[in-house]
Amino acid sequence: MTRRGCDTIPSTSPDRTLAERIAALKEERDAVIFAHNYQIPAVQEVADHVGDSLELARAAAKNDADVIVFAGVDFMAETAAILAPAKTVLLPAADACCPMAEMVTAGEVRVLRERFPDAAVVAYVNTSAAVKAESDICCTSANAVAVVESLDAEQVIFLPDRNLGRYVARFTDKEILPWDGYCIVHDRMTAGEVTAARRAHPEAEVLVHPECRPEVIDLADHVFSTSGMVRHACASPGREFIIGTEVGLLHQLEKTCPGKVFHPLSNRAVCINMKKTDLAKVLAALERLDPRVTVPEETAVRARIAIQRMLDLPQEIRNP
Repeated sequence: MTRRGCDTIPSTSPDRTLAERIAALKEERDAVIFAHNYQIPAVQEVADHVGDSLELARAAAKNDADVIVFAGVDFMAETAAILAPAKTVLLPAADACCPMAEMVTAGEVRVLRERFPDAAVVAYVNTSAAVKAESDICCTSANAVAVVESLDAEQVIFLPDRNLGRYVARFTDKEILPWDGYCIVHDRMTAGEVTAARRAHPEAEVLVHPECRPEVIDLADHVFSTSGMVRHACASPGREFIIGTEVGLLHQLEKTCPGKVFHPLSNRAVCINMKKTDLAKVLAALERLDPRVTVPEETAVRARIAIQRMLDLPQEIRNP
């Protein structure tokens, strides 16, 4: 209790202090911070750009800062380093990897090319730089259908996500050959969870990510990338939504679409790798300019072709 007439010292939260130090050092370093929609709220709040993989890839290609701090996982920082080779790209949580990206290797892509010589290879951005270098074009969950439809080939090797590949196959006459990879967060969501969520929130729209299993997608009202979910929720006349993706997106939804209510489809939908980045690690990365992500030039040149082919598609084209 504070006694009347006594001076008090205003409290300062650790997050606020760290955020202020990050802001000052960011200006000093001429740095920009990119954060994926799955990052913790405190990290999203200090970021200059928050979005899905497609939005962040476009931002990396266009930004003019000297330093890029990527609050995400390894393949995202690699993509930024490929698109902006003259810049210093930092990954604050050096051990933040994507398990799905590690489910396919460059050597396996070369074997697939030998086995299916007439097929085009589409690499989800959730792949390593080495895999992108062996591919014809990249895609994200927002534009996978458009990317596949842009190809002349009638047979498409789609890697590494089997669920996204199966989703694409619903909207194309091309033969999709999906690799057997998956997102450990989205793949564990079940049709039973959708049924239970609808029962608990009967007025809510169900929005799910295309990395979900087919039986989950079948029960949803809409299928979107993370940023697609944000756009739809804000524009929809509905006020209540069940969100079938990583729980980090709820912060962006609540911030961007005030007055609407959002429920996670599954409380288990947590990517531990996306949660490895915090403000202390962002600050330390800016202070030390480390951990730095680089890609060997020979790999980067080839991977850049696949990424740029995706970026050259009309920006407004997204999945149905």
